[in-house]
Amino acid sequence: MNNCARFPEDYQSSVRALMAELGFSPEVVEAMLQFDAANFTWHRIATKGDVPTRILDEIGLDIDPIQFSAMAAINRISWGIGRDAPEQVTIGALAEEMNIDPSRASRIASDLISRGLVMRQAAQDDGRKSILVLTDEARTAFRQYKEVKWRKQLEIFQGWSDEEIQSFTALYERFVGGLRRIYTESAES
Repeated sequence: MNNCARFPEDYQSSVRALMAELGFSPEVVEAMLQFDAANFTWHRIATKGDVPTRILDEIGLDIDPIQFSAMAAINRISWGIGRDAPEQVTIGALAEEMNIDPSRASRIASDLISRGLVMRQAAQDDGRKSILVLTDEARTAFRQYKEVKWRKQLEIFQGWSDEEIQSFTALYERFVGGLRRIYTESAES
């Protein structure tokens, strides 16, 4: 399992028993346990904020990962990424996108405003409603972030053949499609 997570033997043995009961070969069982460990390691790196923290340090943007996550959420909402259409970004929309309490979203937005990365504006359709907009400084930071992120991501795939990259991408998209089908689409029904 290389440097991936190592799970207790009772966890592994119960998974082995379940998969054997479902008819999976021992080789597939071991592969799935290795995948589970690697996926756990990836998830831990992502949720701890190791990736954005490292990149933010490299570009010299002194904010924490949750603030960067809020900036990214503002960007996604305003561009309509993962949504039916672009939307004006309210505190409520930010809280929903980040899956946090509106009061926490408001505090994060206020911090970003005080740092000059986000500004409040009056909504076009209702001047009483306040919306959040990224500043030029934030957009510059996103461009720098994207460049560093892609350089690092391409470094990960250094030494992979074209076929390996294409196969991995297709299989990963299939895996994510399964996640979406099992965990999000069935919840919406």
